[in-house]
Amino acid sequence: MTNVAIVIVNWNGYADTSASLASLLKLNKRGMNVETIVVDNGSTNGSVAILSKAHPWVTLLRLDENLGFTGGNNTGITYAMKRGADYIWLINNDTIVDPGALSLVDAFEDPAVGIAGSKIYFAPGHEYHSDRYKKNERGRVFWFAGGLIDWANIYASHRGVDEVDRGQYDEAMDTPFVTGCSMMIKRSVVEKIGLLDNKFYLYLEDLDYCLRANAKGFRLRYFPKSVIWHVNAGSSGGAGSPLHDYYITRNRLLVGMRYASFRTKIALLREGITFLKSGNREKKKAVSDFIWGRWGKQYESKKTNA
Repeated sequence: MTNVAIVIVNWNGYADTSASLASLLKLNKRGMNVETIVVDNGSTNGSVAILSKAHPWVTLLRLDENLGFTGGNNTGITYAMKRGADYIWLINNDTIVDPGALSLVDAFEDPAVGIAGSKIYFAPGHEYHSDRYKKNERGRVFWFAGGLIDWANIYASHRGVDEVDRGQYDEAMDTPFVTGCSMMIKRSVVEKIGLLDNKFYLYLEDLDYCLRANAKGFRLRYFPKSVIWHVNAGSSGGAGSPLHDYYITRNRLLVGMRYASFRTKIALLREGITFLKSGNREKKKAVSDFIWGRWGKQYESKKTNA
């Protein structure tokens, strides 16, 4: 029997996590052995007690401190590997899964595929530009339909974002990266390349993981028959927040120095110097921390935590 472990990281987000878990109860398990693992990332709002009471069927792992997206997921991945998981499915805690979403396993019928991701819509009413869409279009607006990488500028983006689904991205295909919002990893990938890199802590760790896997010969697959909805709640503050600004700036430099061309690396360093001279507080700190090799959790917003 195929063993699938679903890993969700919770940080002070029991309402979103509970809604996600409720959707997982309707999941078609397709005859597979499925274990759901919630890793609580040092919540301070009673999440553990609330979730354990509401969802006693879930394996709940409690961390004493917030280890970020990387540390939380790595805890779940390590546990799942010890439990004999054949596939580990990382999903964000603010997602709602379609009952047929576990069809994502079918992406691995090609043995060369190592990581696969779902078709992801914005949850209805949570689109970036909600006023653009008719009522009957909500719930069918893309958040992710495969990845795109601008190597000249080291920007990773989502194919199809903000577009209404009219069947234009219904074909399964290889993709440069799979978002950690819904990322299924084959056991052999973890055995070969290890865990997410804790240097990142938050943001771009999924990109790095996919690039590492691809470098070892694994294909990355967008599989649209698997569908989920993303509330995009942004427990880290979301795009444009100081926290986002810091980690994207620092981690973009880390990705660029690992994988980009020499010319792009020079351009990134020049940009970093500009940030040191005239950037905001977060960007200045991000570049400084990159230079001095200060990784992991190095920034905490006054308004919210990662």
